[in-house]
Amino acid sequence: MLIALVAFEASGTPWQRWGAVEEVGMVPSFRDMLNQAKQDIAEIEPAAADALFDEALFLDVREADEYAQGALPGALHLPRGLLELQVEGRVPDKDRKIIVYCAGGTRSALAAQALGNLGYSEVASMIGGFNRWKDEGRDWVTPRTLDSDQRNRYQRHLLLAEVGEAGQQRLLESKVLLLGAGGLGSPAALYLAAAGVGTIGIVDMDVVDSSNLQRQILHNLDRVGERKVDSAKKTLTAMNPDVDVVTYDVRLGAGNVLEIIDSYDLVVDGTDNFPTRYLLNDAALVKKVPVVHGSIFRFEGQATVFLPYEGPCYRCLVPEPPPAELAPSCAEAGVLGVLPGIIGSIQAVEAIKLLLKIGEPLVGRLLAYDALEQSFRIFKIRRDPACPACGEHAGEIVVAEYDELCMPHPTKAPLLAVTG
Repeated sequence: MLIALVAFEASGTPWQRWGAVEEVGMVPSFRDMLNQAKQDIAEIEPAAADALFDEALFLDVREADEYAQGALPGALHLPRGLLELQVEGRVPDKDRKIIVYCAGGTRSALAAQALGNLGYSEVASMIGGFNRWKDEGRDWVTPRTLDSDQRNRYQRHLLLAEVGEAGQQRLLESKVLLLGAGGLGSPAALYLAAAGVGTIGIVDMDVVDSSNLQRQILHNLDRVGERKVDSAKKTLTAMNPDVDVVTYDVRLGAGNVLEIIDSYDLVVDGTDNFPTRYLLNDAALVKKVPVVHGSIFRFEGQATVFLPYEGPCYRCLVPEPPPAELAPSCAEAGVLGVLPGIIGSIQAVEAIKLLLKIGEPLVGRLLAYDALEQSFRIFKIRRDPACPACGEHAGEIVVAEYDELCMPHPTKAPLLAVTG
């Protein structure tokens, strides 16, 4: 029953109350609403929808438990109850061709009507829904889905159109290698683990020292004397049980670098010496593995992304190592404790962008940060056509040790020195 409401003033007060006073007509039934929706929308047979598979977006408006049991390959899942709230963020192009489906064609009709009301111009509801699609023997898959704990943990990611459930699944399936569990590696590892990167490898052959704790936030006082890789693994697995932490308590060198980086999607470089950077650069070019580079010194930091053969490599940026006296380590020159937190977090952001293929990574751009000025600057860097590693006429890359060329203190520092 449709009820008209009128206001009346309570005796002796300024407040108004609402009361139901007049019956004016009948409320339409659900069947009436569905019939009206079908008059307002276009409907499409599964065979015709199948013919549009490569050009249309298939939108699944069923509930999560239904979707988990089977769906059309590549379909975007957005439950009917969240459609109006989230669709404009998930599907910003309102001229895109959209085919909506549910289990049998009822919810999809109402969803298509709602999309039309929101301004989407090419929307059709699939007659018979997923059940008929499946009964006719058309392609479908059992999608990988998040469990209830994961949905709760990553819910802020799921709300982002650029991430969503598919992106979160991609993160969970990704593998990132961290060179160093120190100043830069600590914040990068923490944020990558929190984001749900499924496999995090850590290379470091050092032990935790109390002097590290001013900036290396993976560790604590109780772990002084422990291997850094073991301390890092304890911290990361306690933060997120979804993450598999693989440790390499080894000296990174020409004999193992290719094997170690080979199974990873990208490398986050947190080293602070030129031999390892050149070694990593050459190995990454051979294996075509992206490197997210970071470096810090006193109050300044830098970050960039080396994408093999698409942007400059480290040798394009630094063709030759500077003399040892012009490249003191953080142990010699000092570093502001919070600085690696800023640069390491930027490295984590760049890694996630690469894994999800979103945004504009720092390829061909060097971000420079000055903590004293509180300023960021961007410098363009270009591939060097004459680069001996990635240039047009570069020969075969030979991965070799470089410590005799530029190691400041070969008798005191390991090849893999942790930044900070």
